[in-house]
Amino acid sequence: MRYRPLQRAIPVLLLPLAGCKVAGAPSFPVAGAYFPSWMLCGLLGILVAVGLRVLFLATDIDALLRLRLFTYVSLGTITGLLFWLLAFGP
Repeated sequence: MRYRPLQRAIPVLLLPLAGCKVAGAPSFPVAGAYFPSWMLCGLLGILVAVGLRVLFLATDIDALLRLRLFTYVSLGTITGLLFWLLAFGP
């Protein structure tokens, strides 16, 4: 009878763990080691942002941009998230 409030609180405290899957982390093998898929998406986003910067410099679009850092970070983030959705999404 003394521990009744604790018994009622345990399911509430364990509720955030309900979203965890038993399937494991989203990873893929490269040369025998497992790498997280978010790392691939981040690397792809960085490469696309750098490539777009080179393209924008070559076509003089970069001179028209006001917030260059925000623009290139946004383009890289959009690319990484889009690749995540297409490759690893539901």
